[in-house]
Amino acid sequence: MNELEIMVIVGVPEPHVEAVLEAIAGAGGGKLGNYTHCGYVSDGQGRFRPEEGAHPALGDHHVVNRVDEKRIETFCTRERARAVVEAIRRAHPYEEPVIYLVPLLAEADL
Repeated sequence: MNELEIMVIVGVPEPHVEAVLEAIAGAGGGKLGNYTHCGYVSDGQGRFRPEEGAHPALGDHHVVNRVDEKRIETFCTRERARAVVEAIRRAHPYEEPVIYLVPLLAEADL
């Protein structure tokens, strides 16, 4: 099986991008051969509406908020996936960050 089994995608507000990228790398994500800190970062916009009981880091309750974010796309092995997700949650400013975990095909499976 391909050593990179999981793609990890998360949106992060600009001031926190480097901290989240470092957390991912520290947990073993974004490693490919002799390279570390691998991934792709692109511009985007997050949307959310905090309801009662929410404690948003940004935005107002009962309003659809829009925040300029960076979309981080990286990868990890299945064995490192839990540690990478936990590291993202610790470094991310949001109460409920959306983290996508997408299984990858190995070249041999194509």
